[in-house]
Amino acid sequence: MKKSLCGLLACAALAWPLAARAADPAAPSLPGHYYLQGVMETGSELLLKKDGTFEWMLSYGNTDEQASGEWRVAGDMVTLVAGNGGKEPQFRVFEESEMRIQKPAEAGLWVAIVGFPQLGPMAGVEVKFEAHSGKTATAISVANGDAIVRMPASERWVRAGLRRQGAKVDYQWLAVPPERAQERIAAFAVTDSKWLRGQAFQKLALRVVKGGLKVDDADNGLARGLYAKPASKP
Repeated sequence: MKKSLCGLLACAALAWPLAARAADPAAPSLPGHYYLQGVMETGSELLLKKDGTFEWMLSYGNTDEQASGEWRVAGDMVTLVAGNGGKEPQFRVFEESEMRIQKPAEAGLWVAIVGFPQLGPMAGVEVKFEAHSGKTATAISVANGDAIVRMPASERWVRAGLRRQGAKVDYQWLAVPPERAQERIAAFAVTDSKWLRGQAFQKLALRVVKGGLKVDDADNGLARGLYAKPASKP
């Protein structure tokens, strides 16, 4: 496949409980690195970790998909449940060298751009704008990464709070550099680029068969193949 899972595997393991899986006798033999076989022009990898989390990646044509979360086993069924393991994205202010902003925001508007330098924007981030006077306004970043609010010309932008839309955690507050505040436009980078990618699925069921794992859905193109571990070296 044209992209390796190595970058994903370098991510810190998610802290999922193992108690629900410990009683199943099949669970100890399942963890490992699997590769999809038998599906033309499609590459896919699956890593089942011993801590109960997984990393999955698929590539076909110009399309790349990924998912991560928790895996569960019951009898001969393994279910992948996508999720963030309770983690939330972290943010920082763009360095000036990373900025591509050519002009100030329109008068009366404050603009926060959210994304990852040189990779792309991040939608679905709730941004709380705070002025020196204490006045606040909130907006959600859209597909191009922009979150925009209206503010009177008399207000001066001092900081921004960011969190994932719908999250119940506190805002992560970042000071807005003076030059950015003057131009009423600033950029904030998510520190891990994986947050730019959506999950390819919410749940995926696989059946334990001889030689590996098969997708338990006849309508899924992956069901024609087999996720198998590499052959052991003699």
